[in-house]
Amino acid sequence: MRAVDLLYLWTDRVLFVGLVALRSWALLDCLTRNAKAFPAVDKLTKPAWLGILALSLVFGTFAGPVTWPPSLISAVITVVYLADVRPAVRDITSGR
Repeated sequence: MRAVDLLYLWTDRVLFVGLVALRSWALLDCLTRNAKAFPAVDKLTKPAWLGILALSLVFGTFAGPVTWPPSLISAVITVVYLADVRPAVRDITSGR
């Protein structure tokens, strides 16, 4: 039984660190983007995304285990930014 408990413990730790890194990357990426590009591609404004991603980072990090709803919701928010908003904003600003 101890081996299974250790597997769960390390799986949770790896997922936690990975999600914190993913949320941090999304927030830092949003900080570096041009604010005028967000409305140009019909997305929320840069300050709105910064606030959403910052709250996502805080709540996702301190909400509890990785599988709790606040952590999962913040992971989904981060993935939405990285998969939908970031490519659109990046394309309009020619990669920078």
